[in-house]
Amino acid sequence: MPSHPRRSRLRRGLLAALVAASVAVPVSGAATPAAVPAPAPAAHGPLRTAAPEALAERYAATRADIGAAERAATRHGDRKRAAALHELAGPGRRFLTFDGRDGGRSAEVVGDLSHADRIAVLVPGAGIDIDHYWRLRNGAHALHKQLGGRSAVVAWLGYRTPTTVSPTSITSARAIEAAPELARFSRELTRLRPAARTTLLCHSYGSVVCARAAHGLRVSGIVLYGSPGTGYRNAAALHTPATVWAGRAGGDWIAGVPHIELRLPFADIGFGTDPVSPGFGAEPFAAGSGGHSDYLKTGSEPLRNIARIVAGTAGSAEPTGERHA
Repeated sequence: MPSHPRRSRLRRGLLAALVAASVAVPVSGAATPAAVPAPAPAAHGPLRTAAPEALAERYAATRADIGAAERAATRHGDRKRAAALHELAGPGRRFLTFDGRDGGRSAEVVGDLSHADRIAVLVPGAGIDIDHYWRLRNGAHALHKQLGGRSAVVAWLGYRTPTTVSPTSITSARAIEAAPELARFSRELTRLRPAARTTLLCHSYGSVVCARAAHGLRVSGIVLYGSPGTGYRNAAALHTPATVWAGRAGGDWIAGVPHIELRLPFADIGFGTDPVSPGFGAEPFAAGSGGHSDYLKTGSEPLRNIARIVAGTAGSAEPTGERHA
């Protein structure tokens, strides 16, 4: 007997609520970005070379942009934002781009980009902004230390990340906005360091961003970890020549997110196929038993394996953590 239309609608609504609850509840303490004013950054043309002197000039210019944003936050009376910006403006920090408006956009280099043979670009998920940027930076430093010499890690906060307790975290809207920016940045890196092996590392909602940007990018690998899905049925649908990898830690709460995609009149909710399932077709890597924020934790199994992927020394291997049919 066919399903009653009303019952079908109720089931779809319930599935949507399950997705929202699965994504939002475990991180319900996360804060939204403060509405702190910041000046527009100075206009910087595209880098023409990755020579040390050209990069040093860019790093100095973006440091000045960060300083201007810090002064604006101080005038506004937001001590937390001013303190975060003061740390970003430290003399040892190296930002290719910075814009302090609307929660912040930036691309920070850890390592020597001028001589890097291996470049990793970290693409964060929900809840990362200037006030919480330290989470992204800590992972970049841990990965760079694991990789060793002739490597660079770029912490790319190049988009308006969704807040974790909001409809934006369960739809592709922010990823659609972000994908052209990631693609543009990736092309610039390729132009600056054409011989380097570049890998996108895409955490949580960042995997939705990477999937949207994947087509045509000249990168060696796309690594999806802690992913709720990508919005695509399988890795082949990304239309990328890059090797697509996927891993999920045994203690990651995101395993409980329903892997559905509902097309509703007002939005598409959910991200479809589980990237660690065999049907998705990604190369698996062992991601250990940690939690959602532990993939780049110093000394961890996923950090070691992600570093091997970036270095080009990883082989396909069945992960020791969860894997679902």
